Amino acid sequence: MASNDLRHRLTLHPDTAANDNGMIGDKRQKRKMMAKRGLKSLAIAVTLPFLLTVLSACIGSSITADDSLSTRRPFWFPPSWAVHFTCPAISFLTGMAAWMVWAEGGFHRNRMALLFYFTQILFAVLWDPLVFAAGATRLSLMLCLGLFVSQYGCMLVFRSVNPIAADLIKPSLAWVAFLSIVNIKLLFI
Repeated sequence: MASNDLRHRLTLHPDTAANDNGMIGDKRQKRKMMAKRGLKSLAIAVTLPFLLTVLSACIGSSITADDSLSTRRPFWFPPSWAVHFTCPAISFLTGMAAWMVWAEGGFHRNRMALLFYFTQILFAVLWDPLVFAAGATRLSLMLCLGLFVSQYGCMLVFRSVNPIAADLIKPSLAWVAFLSIVNIKLLFI
């Protein structure tokens, strides 16, 4: 048979080729290590703000300062469970955006990005207990406006590093604008 005379020619893949030290797959091992580090950093970047916001929501929902608010609020007010559910989801998106910026070295190149990001995390964590637990609507309105400014700053700074990260901040801006309207309405109820 003619096929018995054919010889199979082996071509080594560049990733599995032996290097000077005789190590096979050195590039592949490096890529695996980098991928593992990337996944760990992504998990931390998303989980930390998410858990802080969940903790804040738990504190805000466990202690209610004004129970009469539920009877006198307008029809378009979201229920408190919706607020407690949406805030961690928004926190998850901003954590993902921050990780994208960090992965491209944006926090090292522009220190304002890190400042805006940490400021918005702080404001987001403080807002829920101030509104639901303490009932401090004026202070929480100022905090909400500061949160909007810090998230807008995040969006502008993140856009210069990664436009997709800036787009992930936009739902947060819409949510904070809605929370500001809710805060304004709470002042006059």
